[in-house]
Amino acid sequence: MPIYTDQLHRKIEIKEFPKRIISLVPSQTELLFDLGIGQNIVGITKYCIHPKEKVKKIAKIGGTKNFDFDKIINLKPDLIIANKEENYKEGIDKLEQQFPVWVSDINDINSSFEMILKIGKIIGKQTKSKELVNTLTTDFEELKNIISVFKNYKTLYFIWKEPFMIAGKGTFIDDILQRISLENATIQNRYPVLNEEEIKKINPQIILLSSEPYPFKEKHIQEFSQILPSAFIKIVDGELFSWYGSRLRYSVSYLKELQKDIELYFKKFN
Repeated sequence: MPIYTDQLHRKIEIKEFPKRIISLVPSQTELLFDLGIGQNIVGITKYCIHPKEKVKKIAKIGGTKNFDFDKIINLKPDLIIANKEENYKEGIDKLEQQFPVWVSDINDINSSFEMILKIGKIIGKQTKSKELVNTLTTDFEELKNIISVFKNYKTLYFIWKEPFMIAGKGTFIDDILQRISLENATIQNRYPVLNEEEIKKINPQIILLSSEPYPFKEKHIQEFSQILPSAFIKIVDGELFSWYGSRLRYSVSYLKELQKDIELYFKKFN
């Protein structure tokens, strides 16, 4: 069998081409469908929600961090696609004792593109994966070339409440923020927890409340405005900030609109 290298630099023997695939990551599930091999996906997590009508018919093997091992064994996969951050090491270690498990490790746009190309090669969809990456590269270059009048606003991007948790340095979300000239206001890595006093001390000019994994709603805007009355506060689409597969094709236009909203807000004070 061919040997492939995943993004953890592990060597994995994978059947050419896999016909029974389990995806343990929502954004990578959608990518597999968009690359044209939906018929080969036999198992997904309960959080794999796109494409909506097609995923309904596929067996669910639990969550991203609590697999139903018996179901996975019964599905007899010849490839399992996972992610270092979204899944859990103990579960992956157990699965790879019986099945080939290819693990992605994503912390920026470039590693996302690498993942798309590597998966495209494994499943025999190299042309489609290259076309997708070429399109996304052009889109993000266009975003980079837009010169914003207002740059480097201190920003906190919240992914959880009780306790407050934000996306810190070294995350995919941090890379997206930089691409629209927003300065991540924390110096901490990964996903630090903050209390209300720490948020006030950081004093960000922009607060973005993600729609996932915590489902922030409009009512939370008022709560945050009590903490930072002068900040720009907005609910944002978490999928378009953190899904690192083919959903990125919708991200650039969304980010452009967000940038416009921010500029309009701060023009009021200049």
